[in-house]
Amino acid sequence: MWRRVLLLFFAVSIFASNWDIVNAEDPYRFFTWTVTYGTASPLGLSQQVILINGQFPGPSLDCVTNDNVIINVVNKLDQPFLLTWNGIKQRKNSWQDGVLGTNCPIPPNSNYTYKFQTKDQIGTYTYFPSTLLHKASGGFGSINVYARPVISVPYSKPAADFTLLVGDWYLKTHKELQKVLDSGKPLPSPDAVLINGRTRFSFTGDQGKTYMFRVSNVGLSASFNFRIQGHKLKLVEVEGSHVIQNMYDSLDVHVGQSVTVLVTLDQSVKDYYIVASTKFLTPVLTAVAVLHYTNSRTGVSGPTPAGPTDEVAWSMDQARSFRWNLTANAARPNPQGSFHYGNITKSRTIILANSAPIINGKQRFAVNQISYNNTDTPLKLADYFNITGVFTLDSIKSAPSGGPYTIATSVIRTSLHEFVEIVFQNNEEIIQSWHLDGYDFWVVGFGMGQWTQVSRNGYNLVDAPTRHTAQVYPKSWTAILVSLDNQGMWNLRSANWGRQYLGQQLYLRVYNPTKSLSNEYNIPTNALLCGRAVGRKQP
Repeated sequence: MWRRVLLLFFAVSIFASNWDIVNAEDPYRFFTWTVTYGTASPLGLSQQVILINGQFPGPSLDCVTNDNVIINVVNKLDQPFLLTWNGIKQRKNSWQDGVLGTNCPIPPNSNYTYKFQTKDQIGTYTYFPSTLLHKASGGFGSINVYARPVISVPYSKPAADFTLLVGDWYLKTHKELQKVLDSGKPLPSPDAVLINGRTRFSFTGDQGKTYMFRVSNVGLSASFNFRIQGHKLKLVEVEGSHVIQNMYDSLDVHVGQSVTVLVTLDQSVKDYYIVASTKFLTPVLTAVAVLHYTNSRTGVSGPTPAGPTDEVAWSMDQARSFRWNLTANAARPNPQGSFHYGNITKSRTIILANSAPIINGKQRFAVNQISYNNTDTPLKLADYFNITGVFTLDSIKSAPSGGPYTIATSVIRTSLHEFVEIVFQNNEEIIQSWHLDGYDFWVVGFGMGQWTQVSRNGYNLVDAPTRHTAQVYPKSWTAILVSLDNQGMWNLRSANWGRQYLGQQLYLRVYNPTKSLSNEYNIPTNALLCGRAVGRKQP
């Protein structure tokens, strides 16, 4: 008994030492997650998968706004491993972001304890492995952040909520897929789409009641369209933003994105198809689940409901229809619309153009002619310990300029509290998905062709939703506005994982030269040191 008490006290002491203020009313949630290989048969054939505590997908991380989350991750794989928390902002705490630019990977047969807070956040998010191609074999799961009881939400409490982790899937293992990429080839087309790790899944509800469906795209590269036969989807939340509650027949969800919908079971008592089918991909792959009405004696039958036939125009129009609910609260009591982002003067514009060059005879992916290369020393540690030669600030231009393609470690210098416009220019024929760690941002514009300054005339500067991952349609552009109010080293990457692995990413160094715990927490006392940071003493 006393040993357990001492261990608990020790864990809390370590956690509190990395925070300037930990409010007594904010609860702690402790977890131990053991990462192992296992076998599963999602497509009917036994294959190796990555398990967390024996589960595929991994356990759901359910918490409340401002909870202090402590997760001891034990790596029992034969390769170094990291988890990243997709959409959790890690306020002042990029030390816990779980990507190779901020953290040393956890060696085999070792562990690392993540310590972070769901500070001022609500909504549907995910976690997944950020190392190598581990994500292709599992290790992913849901993060559901619920509002505090004192904060109202703009809808009645649903009868229950269901999590749907939807993603493309391969029969090849993560090591086999990594070999494909390392050989200089892009990823092949996926073999299937899974819902919660299966090709068949069921959800049960009572006629007349309303249920919440939390839908996330945890795949490697494929967008999907989500729909429920005979039922409307009321969109209520997008990656932490409460939105105007429009009704949809179906929703496009792109790689790395999450949406939350309410569905009322207002049809006759029987079973209905739940469908997720790929978009912008040939051939179309489909996963099917079942919405089962309690006491139903009639199973699903006939063809699954068809999705939209138009690709880009329909999807872009739907994306433009997502609007911030200006009067609703989010995680704080003040309305979302009290922050008038459209009235803030931009400090700079960054234009990022993705491309697919061949470098040294192999397929790579690049941003503004630079294909990113991971270093053996995390950028955050190199910056903290003043280790030279790991990266160079402004090693990537703020706009595409032509010239030869190179492989380098791309870091853009920014200052804390800048308000930045970022334009993602996609001149390729395939859809892109871009994610920024540490932030959410306003998605203010989509358009076909080349972005110009005239494109700003079509921006939504009133009620664009905030989110952490934005799609960029083929031969198109997407514009975002972001308030750089979170100091740290933050990964801006393609959510299409094969492209990220082969160089379509970079980092934003958000910096203030005045050291202050009000801007950024100290390096954790349990931080792993690797590369050129080995042997460095922490102050």
